[in-house]
Amino acid sequence: MATESTGTHKDPVTGELISKQELKRREKQRAKEAHKAAKAPAPEAKPKAEAKPSGTNEEELNPNQYYELRSRQILHLKQTQSPNPYPHKFHVSRSIQSYIETFGPEGKIAPGTKLEGTTESLAGRIHNIRTSGAKLKFYDLHGEGFKVQIMATQQDAADPDSFVTAHDVFRRGDIVGVTGTPSRTKKGELSISPSAMQLLSPNLHQLPSSHFGLKDQETRYRKRYLDLILNDNTRKLFITRSKIVNYIRRFLDNLGFMEVETPMTSLLAGGATAKPFITHHNDLDLDLYLRIAPELYLKELVVGGLDRVYEIGRVFRNEGIDLTHNPEFTICEFYMAYADMEDLMDITEAMVEGLVKSLTGGSTKLIYHPDGNKGQEGARQLELDFKRPWKRHDMIGTLEEKLGVTFPPGDTLHTKEANKWLRELCTKHNVECSEPRTNARLLDKLVGEFIEPLCISPAFIVGHPQVMSPLAKWHRSRPGLCERFEGFLCGKEICNAYTELNDPFEQRLRFEEQVRQKEQGDDEAQGIDETFIDA
Repeated sequence: MATESTGTHKDPVTGELISKQELKRREKQRAKEAHKAAKAPAPEAKPKAEAKPSGTNEEELNPNQYYELRSRQILHLKQTQSPNPYPHKFHVSRSIQSYIETFGPEGKIAPGTKLEGTTESLAGRIHNIRTSGAKLKFYDLHGEGFKVQIMATQQDAADPDSFVTAHDVFRRGDIVGVTGTPSRTKKGELSISPSAMQLLSPNLHQLPSSHFGLKDQETRYRKRYLDLILNDNTRKLFITRSKIVNYIRRFLDNLGFMEVETPMTSLLAGGATAKPFITHHNDLDLDLYLRIAPELYLKELVVGGLDRVYEIGRVFRNEGIDLTHNPEFTICEFYMAYADMEDLMDITEAMVEGLVKSLTGGSTKLIYHPDGNKGQEGARQLELDFKRPWKRHDMIGTLEEKLGVTFPPGDTLHTKEANKWLRELCTKHNVECSEPRTNARLLDKLVGEFIEPLCISPAFIVGHPQVMSPLAKWHRSRPGLCERFEGFLCGKEICNAYTELNDPFEQRLRFEEQVRQKEQGDDEAQGIDETFIDA
């Protein structure tokens, strides 16, 4: 596949802006080809030129050569307007999906016949072209995740004399419009027999082979549009994600929650433990943070009397990139007055269980391939069961069981003595923790090593120490701990919630502890948000 190039020198043939070095390379290659052509013996005279057959060695060209050749062809069409390669409008009478549902049922069209008197207009992208002589061509037309065959014959064409010339324009990857009659081949495949085909948007680049597909992960991620064209599984992911977001929105709306939008930039990055991005407001000459969470603004709305609010939107965290971390991602946060941790656990279980049922048609079980190699021999697979109630792991109790130790009392886990004890425990069990090795970070690493891997099917981790949770309310019966839970699935966190802290005096102490952690070098610790404390 051709790489996208940018530069300051215009290619006189293709019109691209390319680098000076690339322009020199192309000019040298063209001169070489022209010299070779001049030395070749003149071909015998032929009767008037039919347009060059579409299959003339184009598959053997490298991506740059193909792009150059195709660009010249399209520029010529733009000059001659025969046909116009970029028309303004093509009327589509129905989608490919609707066409298949309407004319596909058995008995609607007999094999080897056409539905005379019916004319339909479809549009989509050509994926494959098969030729059976000069007067018969087959195309696979794809659109909206569906495929239908075009069976183009000279006898069906509105202008039979121009059939060969008209169809020589089309290449794999082109978007075309087809007007014709519903039909079936003798072998029974649903098709459309066109009286006319129109080029709507030509594809200039060589489309990867439909047999081998697009496998290179780097190309798939950087050129997602190409990934969508060639890989149906990628399209299904987009559709599934849309269904998930819509389900969550409907679920919360039905519980009386109001959807809101809160600011993306602020003077203070709060609401989560993460390192923020910094941007600059030119007019105010002020540095601002991109939000790491909408939490504090949403809580201020609850204070203002909006008892149930939620937001689905982007957040930005200036951290590492791996399979489970992205610098920007979509988050859903909801807040409910007069509710506590137990209420939120019930809502979370009901939401996620219902979501899975809506996607599977009623089942609470899913098969997950953690290595992303579904369909391959020897692929690992995990069966996940989302049925309520989910298993609950007490953080301190589970760590004591796994490590064979007794933890210091909960109300001492913030002290220097506890820090020394946690450091020794991590060293003993080969648990790595980079600086700053605060109590909260050491505990988090231990949880990640010994508890999170237990959570394959969805489960909750509860009983967090207060030092790990600056915005959570203290536990009503366990000193030093707080009423917080995290939901995990396949060893990865999917949600985090708690009984909200509404004591402004305690909240200030928690923020001050966060400031101390930041001074120790923890870039992810929060600052003091005076507006939030005031609210």
